[in-house]
Amino acid sequence: MQTKIEKIDSSSALAVKIIDSLCEKDFDFLSFREKLTFANISHLEKKKEWGTARLAVQEALNHLQIPYPGFYKDEHGKSHPMNGQGFVSLSHTRGYAAAIYHRELPVGIDIEVIREKIVKIGSKFLVEEELAFLNQQPAELTKAWSAKESIFKCHGKKGISLRDNILLEPFNSDASLITGKIHGTNFEDHHYQVQVEQTESLILTYTIW
Repeated sequence: MQTKIEKIDSSSALAVKIIDSLCEKDFDFLSFREKLTFANISHLEKKKEWGTARLAVQEALNHLQIPYPGFYKDEHGKSHPMNGQGFVSLSHTRGYAAAIYHRELPVGIDIEVIREKIVKIGSKFLVEEELAFLNQQPAELTKAWSAKESIFKCHGKKGISLRDNILLEPFNSDASLITGKIHGTNFEDHHYQVQVEQTESLILTYTIW
């Protein structure tokens, strides 16, 4: 999956960017608060991840012809536009960063590198009924993990367990759409439709409320 920009509909767009070397002048668009945050990140790789994620959301906004408003994190760690308009979600993994923006509805996005080690930890984020329909293959388990992460980010509240509070409906190995819901909490059940894109090494998922 190379760098991509995708307009989902008239109200939403996403972007995926390769994490590469950064040039300070590329970040003139950041808000004053974001520039301070960026300057204070001392770890080079984390700086690249943070910066590339902002470049991704800027490209998604440009695709919708929306000025970059700057973003801040709330007490749950969820990003919000500083002008109070629209919804955003950010993600990064080894070598890539992704962002999605919607004018009116909460969104969640996740990008993951497919790794063999996920087979060993399936029971930490999946319940028995999920494990029953999933093959013990890295790509399939990564889809399940990523779908739950997108739902978690769209929901946007702490205290939600991927294993105990997010339940996925059965899906097959080539699924491009996964349905899931949050349950067993004080929050009303809501079914999420999670879009899935896959390459040989990456899984990208996103959901719109």
